[in-house]
Amino acid sequence: MPASPIRKLVPYAEAAKQKGIKVYHLNIGQPDIETPKLVLDAVRNSSFKVLEYSHSAGNESYRRKLVSYYKSVGIDINYNQIIITTGGSEAILFGFMACLDTGDEVIIPEPFYANYNGFAVAAGVNVVPVTSTIENGFALPAMEEFEKKITSKTKAIVICNPNNPTGYLYTEPEMLALKEIVIKHNLYLFSDEAYREFCYEGKQISAMHLTGVDEHVVIMDTISKRYSACGGRIGAFVTKNKNLLDAVMKFAQARLSPPSFAQIAGEAAIDLPSNYFDTTKAEYKSRRDLIVKRLNAMNGVFCPNPGGAFYAIAKLPIDDADVFCQWLLEDFNYNNQTVMLAPATGFYSTEGLGKQEVRLAYVLNKDNINKAMDCLEKALEVYPRRK
Repeated sequence: MPASPIRKLVPYAEAAKQKGIKVYHLNIGQPDIETPKLVLDAVRNSSFKVLEYSHSAGNESYRRKLVSYYKSVGIDINYNQIIITTGGSEAILFGFMACLDTGDEVIIPEPFYANYNGFAVAAGVNVVPVTSTIENGFALPAMEEFEKKITSKTKAIVICNPNNPTGYLYTEPEMLALKEIVIKHNLYLFSDEAYREFCYEGKQISAMHLTGVDEHVVIMDTISKRYSACGGRIGAFVTKNKNLLDAVMKFAQARLSPPSFAQIAGEAAIDLPSNYFDTTKAEYKSRRDLIVKRLNAMNGVFCPNPGGAFYAIAKLPIDDADVFCQWLLEDFNYNNQTVMLAPATGFYSTEGLGKQEVRLAYVLNKDNINKAMDCLEKALEVYPRRK
């Protein structure tokens, strides 16, 4: 099981804090925006005498309300095409286990969400990367690059749109190209849409906006980022493929049921006013604009402008991102402060890639982002292994 590039440096951050150093956490997508009061109150005010199992697919009332949510974003499904999962993580794992056998292959554009690697290991699945590059903002590689990687063992393609860790927002032509390739080779298209609401230029094209691929498409979803409810651990596995739903239900029954309190929270969240995301999206966009501006103003640093989510990858004038990120926590502070970043090596499957890159999650307020960027700028000025 691979170590998480997002969490593996936590012991060093804890040690820094014990020395009295303030650590700005840009390593993990944990928003500082408050969970909506409406959502928390639904849990606080819930009243029942027994905290019992829910249906293995999740509460029917929640799934029915999710239908209305998906309709609001142009996705037409019914409640029986949704299985509620323990976070988006379980939705991804269920997809791997239900659609691929041991030794089968899944193609993923890299850099990709690091835990896809872990879920693949758990499911006995081999990840085959198709590399995107920072020079063109991590645009989807040409379809010819996918074709080169397809074998008799290839069963699926995974995308995250908008993307974690790059923030890239896939275009309609790119989504249509993916549609053609999954039809041609009879593959599943797994679409992780955790950041659907956070698109800053252009709009999100969901895999379920594509026509003629109902049997191929699976959406993996979550309330974690959408409603700043990461600890709720509630996600969704969504597909119109009946045979696949039947297979996934066996896994859902084996783990009994998703968390009850968080289903109450997720159901309440759908009642938030339609303009709820306007405020949060505007806040993330302003944070993005700030962090990208600050990064590109630093000598030797390059950061493409991400179109969505709340992540950016930057190329730094360093030789080894893992060493640098650990050094920031162990050996550096500026005014008794430092910054925690995620080394990008863990987001690549190809050995040796990402050595000069880090992922930054702009989930802190702008004042703290500025302070974190001050730390990073000073660190790069004094780093002994600067390139």
